[in-house]
Amino acid sequence: MREPIAQVRSSALDLFVRKLLSHSRLSRSDQEAIRALRWSRRRLCANEYILREGDRAKACPILLNGFAYRQKMSADGGRQIVSLKIPGDALDFQSLYLRTADHNIQALTPVDLAVFPLREFEQILGPRPDIVRAVLVDILIEASICREWLLNIGRRNALSRLAHLLCEIHYRVRQIGSDAMAAKELPLTQEQLADLLGLTPVHINRTVRALEQQGAVQRIARKIVIVDLLTLRRIAQFSDLYLHRTNLAADKATLDKVGAISR
Repeated sequence: MREPIAQVRSSALDLFVRKLLSHSRLSRSDQEAIRALRWSRRRLCANEYILREGDRAKACPILLNGFAYRQKMSADGGRQIVSLKIPGDALDFQSLYLRTADHNIQALTPVDLAVFPLREFEQILGPRPDIVRAVLVDILIEASICREWLLNIGRRNALSRLAHLLCEIHYRVRQIGSDAMAAKELPLTQEQLADLLGLTPVHINRTVRALEQQGAVQRIARKIVIVDLLTLRRIAQFSDLYLHRTNLAADKATLDKVGAISR
């Protein structure tokens, strides 16, 4: 059930700024312009829709807590999840450039959102090209993640599929500055993992047990805890290239090279 929306101005958009800074350069002025956006907090229960296909969004939600996902529905009601969203992620940059949503965004767990008007965000983009670039880089990285998801769902077996997802969540959570333990404790149930991976809960249970037997993970209460990341990476044959975690370093090298040439 939705809680009332409270209009506030504060530093809660720090998480969003941190996400953009993980892959792009923003001046202090650019960062403060984002933090100064007028936003409202919205809390949704698991399985509630954040955006529906066909909607014309007027606001952009930022995920503050919990997990959400993008999904497409077939005419006969079949569903395919195409990406997972974690805290710090902008959920609808698409509406800056496209008028109508072509997919659904749904809460996987209870979520907290910071929602700001798209029109206000558009107004700060005009004189701030570095924010525009950060938005485009964010969109491109999400497209890269979607491509990897297609490969993961379509071509990997259950064991490597689950191991790959766990590795991805770990590195994405670490990228926004969460501590190592938070990135290794995944607050997702087996039913939720089954939903994400297109497997049955029974199959997930067997697969988690196999990962436990290899010493990669451990089940504690309803959480799956990564205990040996190297083993998990080996099982998944995981490469983080598609996450573009080195984009900022590459960007700095390019800027330094251009600066040297201009001198």
